[in-house]
Amino acid sequence: MSGHGSRIIAALHRHAAESPERIALVGGDHRMDYASLLAAVQALAESLRTSGGTRVGIVADNGIAWALSDLAALHAGLVSVPLPLFFSAQQIAHAIADAGIDLLLIDRRLPPQMALPGTQDLSGLLPPAAASLLRLLGVPAQARPLHAATRKITYTSGTTGSPKGVCLGIEQQERVAEALAQASGANAQSQHLCVLPLATLLENIGGLYAPLLVGATTHLPSLGAVGLDGASGFDPGKLLLQIERAQANSLILVPQLLQALVAAIETQAAPLRSLSFVAVGGAMVSPTLLGRATRSGLPVYEGYGLSECASVVALNTIAHARPGSVGRPLPHLRLRIADDGEVQVSGNGYLGYVGEPAHEPATEVATGDIGHLDEDGFLHLTGRKKNIFVTAYGRNVSPEWVESELVQQAAIAQAAVFGEARPYNVAVIVPRTREPTAVQAAVDAVNRGLPDYARIHRWIAASQPFAPANDQLTPNGRLRRAAIALAYRIPLESLYEETAA
Repeated sequence: MSGHGSRIIAALHRHAAESPERIALVGGDHRMDYASLLAAVQALAESLRTSGGTRVGIVADNGIAWALSDLAALHAGLVSVPLPLFFSAQQIAHAIADAGIDLLLIDRRLPPQMALPGTQDLSGLLPPAAASLLRLLGVPAQARPLHAATRKITYTSGTTGSPKGVCLGIEQQERVAEALAQASGANAQSQHLCVLPLATLLENIGGLYAPLLVGATTHLPSLGAVGLDGASGFDPGKLLLQIERAQANSLILVPQLLQALVAAIETQAAPLRSLSFVAVGGAMVSPTLLGRATRSGLPVYEGYGLSECASVVALNTIAHARPGSVGRPLPHLRLRIADDGEVQVSGNGYLGYVGEPAHEPATEVATGDIGHLDEDGFLHLTGRKKNIFVTAYGRNVSPEWVESELVQQAAIAQAAVFGEARPYNVAVIVPRTREPTAVQAAVDAVNRGLPDYARIHRWIAASQPFAPANDQLTPNGRLRRAAIALAYRIPLESLYEETAA
């Protein structure tokens, strides 16, 4: 058995031997049992070894092709580098050069042209089972040193600049996968539906690795089939259909998708009875939204993580949940709150960033998030350290907290809050209505639930939605605050000048 000590590969062998006909993956109309999956992974892994490459970039939509690519690289002992489809061409080119990628596995459903000079088509090396799903390209690359034990490089889009490559070993990933399988109560009969792109580390580990460890079934419809359109568009009706079709027991969502799904359930009054565990994370989740989700019958469990700790750090679970928190840390982790309130994590750190000095996995990771641990060990977050601003009256305000409440209002689609060194807070709001009075009523409703120092005193309507295309939103949905502040600098200033006058 290959797999270089991987517990995931060992699990594939075990399930293929003990339950060969159990379904492992479902992608569209294609179903793959554990025996077939192991055979396909082994064959593709041998082809990758034959090619002579060492770092495999994966450019694919969600589906069996993506899963095969990642698992084969793991089986072959190579470095896998998932490349999100929501990355721009420039970001993908940057990641390919930055990571020293020398092989590309590309989904055959994607356009055949790749803007990569000198690329060599090596598809003839692919085994028949993979050749119908993938194209294999050799990429001319200069070998770049990587941190020892690197088996995956995950690129974070961040809020500014080029994507940054986080180097992870297989141990870091498998610790999280095992903890998530236990936390969600997954077993061999479980059905997980992948909703987020598999190129995001959270779905890769929680939606593919965790189910495989316990012999469960993972459903891999395309991103379009679950309603995702680009980086920000979403049709919740399609997701509802996929949940029913798969009789899914578990999902992983970000707050924006949860909000849309809850609204759809509220409208249709159609409970999703198969679901038993819906994890939500990636950004601050409004308590109002969590309450709506619970009333809609969704078993939602908020969590928190970061790529530098192989995704999940803390998670509410079926056995231990506390609304308002992001849960207790996973068993293999230790949390410490620094003097300034920043959350520090140790026990499963990354190996380093590509091209930067190594990071010792046992040492602390500074998360950049502000929070506290309650008496029972549940973690509560209040915002990003770099985003917290101090008003002219010396009060600290986390804009994410206020924004998460604003977007729960039917009249407000997006909001960005500002107030550094100012006597009161203001906001740029993307309305869902053309009626300013409806937006003001929504702001007033939120203000009634906020302390005075966090309230929005004045606001302006955005001229267009915040989006990756106008550089006001990252591909994973986080606000680019500096870009928004610059775009609306003059009207924002006027909100204070008018009051002063």
